Amino acid sequence: MLKLVLRGLLALLMVTAGVFHFLRPSVFASIVPKYLPWPLALVYISGVFEILGGIGLMIPLTSRWAAWGLIALFVAVFPANINMAVNTIAIQGETYPVASWVRLPLQAVLIVWAWWYTK
Repeated sequence: MLKLVLRGLLALLMVTAGVFHFLRPSVFASIVPKYLPWPLALVYISGVFEILGGIGLMIPLTSRWAAWGLIALFVAVFPANINMAVNTIAIQGETYPVASWVRLPLQAVLIVWAWWYTK
């Protein structure tokens, strides 16, 4: 039962995060490392995959593949999280240095959480 409830929570978190990529794309684009092209497009693409991954987790036929996809996504967005922490990037005029650094190990938690659903 706990695994099912946590699956729903992860799915909700992912769909919500994905929707925010479309509601506030400039916030996410600001943390994309400068060496990556088309930051806004990357924000929209990652938002789509967050939404699809969250929905896919809740569908028994696709949940395992969705979990693997979310793991790949968490790895893919990690450079943006590093960039935000290392360069203390302001979000809507405010900096959150502690939160930016805490977010880095949180990626590992999210990876392990998604990995739980690959089995």
